[in-house]
Amino acid sequence: MLQPQSASNHEQVVDIMIGLTRLSNLHRAIIAGSGSMELYLALRRRGFIRAATTTTCRIPRGQHAVGLITGQNSLSAIEAALAQIPPFLGASAAIAVLIDSRESGFSLKIRTRLEQMGFRIEAGVRCQQGLVLSAWRQGFGQMENAA
Repeated sequence: MLQPQSASNHEQVVDIMIGLTRLSNLHRAIIAGSGSMELYLALRRRGFIRAATTTTCRIPRGQHAVGLITGQNSLSAIEAALAQIPPFLGASAAIAVLIDSRESGFSLKIRTRLEQMGFRIEAGVRCQQGLVLSAWRQGFGQMENAA
């Protein structure tokens, strides 16, 4: 059972991710990471019926406009989720990543990884559970066609 304080912290992260990615009820959202089911359920309670997790979505076809990654404590866990989510995302997708580690340089490594994947960091918001980074992948389809 969640404590009231941790439940409010979780809701704060959900609010921040929705705001940073500009997620609406019309968007498809894909969720990855060890906390994906909790985030999925929180989104469904808020009326986001087009949300799915990487384990529940059967075929990755680049159909999702927003990717959300949550629940990790280590760099390798976040990188694994970052490697898992791109096939689900469209060419102009947004992504939000919860970084709950306070290690120095940790967020810089995640930022570098996102940039290598074709994302441009837009914002970072501190919350009680850590840092939420948001990024956009604009024109990625054009880059794929050129390659």
